[in-house]
Order: sequence, then structure tokens, then C-alpha cells
Amino acid sequence: MLSHWVPSYSLFSGRTRSREFTASATHSHFPSLSFFPNQKISCMDATGLDSYGREFKTADEMWREHTGDSSKKTQWYRDGVSYWEGVNPTMDGVLGGFANVNEPDISCSEDFLKILLSERFPADARRQPLVVLDCGSGIGRVTKNLLIRYFNEVDLLEPVSQFLETARQTLALGCQTNAVHKAVNFYCVPLQDFTPDAGRYDVIWIQWCIGHLTDEDFVSFFNRAKVGLKPGGFFVLKENIARSGFVLDNEDRSVTRSDTYFKELFSQCGLHVYRLKDQKGFPEELFAVKMYALTTDAPKRALRAKSKRSINRPKTIM
Repeated sequence: MLSHWVPSYSLFSGRTRSREFTASATHSHFPSLSFFPNQKISCMDATGLDSYGREFKTADEMWREHTGDSSKKTQWYRDGVSYWEGVNPTMDGVLGGFANVNEPDISCSEDFLKILLSERFPADARRQPLVVLDCGSGIGRVTKNLLIRYFNEVDLLEPVSQFLETARQTLALGCQTNAVHKAVNFYCVPLQDFTPDAGRYDVIWIQWCIGHLTDEDFVSFFNRAKVGLKPGGFFVLKENIARSGFVLDNEDRSVTRSDTYFKELFSQCGLHVYRLKDQKGFPEELFAVKMYALTTDAPKRALRAKSKRSINRPKTIM
């Protein structure tokens, strides 16, 4: 989903969407909150809109209506994949007609990734090849333009078969000339059904696709995916951000969540925000986009805050 409406599922197979409905979704504001795993999620009680302009009093109301029983939930995911199966497997197709955002998207992501790799996996301390999973990989846009340049092995996960086949063909050309950086596995599986091999990945990259998952499947996916991380590994989640509450796209069956909504879900997953970064350079009509680096271990700065000697020191804003 871009801001216009980046595709969701594979959605973020590297695609995009517009925020035609975000302006009207700004009528409520959320205070700063501290979150604990068993705490009631107040943000999910916030109002949201769908792409027809209908208002939901809570996220639970929206989820009950669309995925409240097994048949509805099955249809929700089926409709999401069907939407993307009708999209051309091209840059412009997966980016929802906003192919011009590819360059600023990759550039901003690269700046973020370089900082993360230097901090978590310093070059002089690396003893093994770096491996990444590209979730919602689509036609391989992010893998081709970014990930394969920094990782020795890339696995691609995408539920739309025509997108994955396009990625396979495109990346095969590069692999013929570069045996050090290559795409290895191509999984045609939806996020909600995927379980990674234990300890395979240094990074799991999830871009413009998590909006297709229900809250329940969001938490379930990350809990399974944590097993796939190596020691020191982390997630990068890059997503459209609603100004408040949520925005439901009735067409591609995806939900754009607010920053507060995301952070409450992260808490339920037992994940910590290690770093975050705002996307720059996108057209104003698109949703805002954020990148979250998520770890299973608490950032050291959070632990330092407990020190008596550091209580009155200014906090570093990341």
C-alpha cells in the first residue's frame, strides 16, 4: 500500500496506494501511552474509516464484521490475493501507478538499512554470510534494488504466483553473474501461513504487506517469525501510517494502521522498537510511511534509563 493505497498483501510486494481517505480519518487524536503485553489495547477502541467513508467505532467492530468467523476470514484473504492477481506484474502495477516512488523508497530504505547493519552486524565482526527474507516481495523490486546488494542470500515470500515468477526470472539474470549475492528460495505462501526455518535470517524485511493481516494473524506471524532470526537478528517493517485509528481498503482487503496501533501490536508480539525512520520524498497525496527496526531484545538505551546517574540526562531521540 502506498499512500495512495499501496497494495497490501503482497501488497507490499513493493506496491503502493493513496490516502484518499486519510484526511477524514484525522478527527481523533491519541495520547502517549505505555504498553504492556497484557494491557487492554486502547488504540483498538479508536474509530476508523473504510474506503467508502463508513465509520467504525472500534477496530474490533471492523474485524468482527469482515473476519468474524472462519468463512469470512477465508474470504478476506482470498479477496486480497485476488485483487493482486488482477494487477500487472510491473513496477507501475505493484506500486499502484506510482512508479516514481521507487527511487526515494529505495534510497530512504538503504540509508536506514546501512545504519542498522553497521550497528547490529559490524563488517569486521561478521563470520557468516548475511541472509534476509523479503516478505510480500512481489516482483522482487526491493530485493533487486536493495536487499541483494547487502545480503549474500535472499529468500522471497509472496502469495501471488505471477509476481513471484516475474521476480524469479528477473533475479535469475543477476545470479548468473554474481554468485556471492543471490536469490535462493521463492516461497509462494501468504504471510499468515508461513513459518521460517529456525535461525536462518539475519533480517526479515516486511514492506507494504502486513496490512492484509488481521490483528490476530499479525501477532501470530511475528511470534512464528521470531524463531527464524539468528542471534542479533531483527525485523524491518515498512508501512503506510494512518494519522489516527485505521483506514480499511475495501477493494484490496488491507488496513492502514496508525503509529499507536502498530506499537500496541508490537507490544503484544514482545517486540521492541530499536530504531525508526520516516520516509521522505513521497507525493503529498500518499499516506505517510514509517520504517521500524524491531528486535526481540530491549534496546540498551531503555536499560540505561533505569540508572540513577542517568535519570536527569537528556534522552537521545532516534
